[in-house]
Amino acid sequence: MEQINKNKLFLAACVSLIVTSMTFAIRAGILTQLGVDFGINNTQLGYINSMAFLGFPIAMLVGGLIYNSIGPKNLLIIAFICHVLGLVLTIFAGGFWTLIISTFFIGVANGSVEAACNPMIADMYTNNRTAMLNKFHVWFPGGLVIGSLVSKFMTDAGLGWQLQIATMLIPTIIYGILVFTQKFPQSENIESDTSLNIKALADPLFIFMIVCMTLTATSEFIPQQWVETILGSSGASPMLVLALVTGIMALGRFFAGPLVHKLNPIGVLLMSAIITASAIYFMSIADGGMIYVAAALFALGVCYFWPTMIGFTSEYISKTGALGMSLMGGAGMFAVSIWNPIIGSRLDTEKATALASGLVGEAADIAAGRSVLGFMVLFPFALVVLFGILFAIRKKIEARRIHTH
Repeated sequence: MEQINKNKLFLAACVSLIVTSMTFAIRAGILTQLGVDFGINNTQLGYINSMAFLGFPIAMLVGGLIYNSIGPKNLLIIAFICHVLGLVLTIFAGGFWTLIISTFFIGVANGSVEAACNPMIADMYTNNRTAMLNKFHVWFPGGLVIGSLVSKFMTDAGLGWQLQIATMLIPTIIYGILVFTQKFPQSENIESDTSLNIKALADPLFIFMIVCMTLTATSEFIPQQWVETILGSSGASPMLVLALVTGIMALGRFFAGPLVHKLNPIGVLLMSAIITASAIYFMSIADGGMIYVAAALFALGVCYFWPTMIGFTSEYISKTGALGMSLMGGAGMFAVSIWNPIIGSRLDTEKATALASGLVGEAADIAAGRSVLGFMVLFPFALVVLFGILFAIRKKIEARRIHTH
């Protein structure tokens, strides 16, 4: 890999991921404002939200299939173009449909970032894939912290949501410059024959992990996406909850290396599922200051899910190559895009039930939010069972792991 500056490429990957996660945080922060400005209800907001999660898996599926032929550089160029288009279209949006289209572009950009960067990092740092993928994914919560703080300060300062969206053009331009000026590596350490990748998708372990991924992603993203609506009325500052959760996640991922070595990926996943299930249950009954405690526990639970699932795929089901990693992430986001409107309409229904039972205003919002969180416990609970099975047969699975040292 001569003349290839791994550090600059890793930096480009990290900045592109910062943009990706800022789009999530800032959208979560302006969701209520968009609803008011355009007269859109929770169910419609759920559909707008789900576009980001739908564009994502489509881009990951296509990106995973063409990665071997066009390489990470061209995928990142596609991401850059779609980020610029999506952000500019959002700023000039005129209502429900323009928001749907612009959010879809942002989703495609975000998916292209993951489709390009995960295999590129697994390839460049083949000796410590899961640890480096965790380090790369530090910038997802990292960007969420940046995004939620930007959103909070700008909202408090009375600056419109259009300006909040515009701030994301700055990191977009930075990673664009890095991508256009750097030389990218050829695939050397990942299986780069697409037909072999496709054949390997029939592996029962891969199918099992895809099912798990739909549950890990839903457990992680749905509570975060709806945090303002669900927790806003319960006395906790939703943006502070988001910043706390994401700050802990960033730290957890940054120091993931020793944990992955000690527990191995399967142990890490089982531990995460147990903590997440307890945390979401705790969130559904906590109030006041205890909400922050529940949120901190939630952050510890979900922080290793996404990067460890991708790392697991590249280490234990390595024949699936870039395609396997992309499909794994794509399946997670696709599940979230399906559940988003369902959770949105469930909130509307629960709120109607709460109002019918005589609760008013904030009390009704809190009751609705709590019962939705109570339902959300089912997702990580199912994971405790599934990862428990995996843990029980771990010795058998360990034999398949590629030895990277």
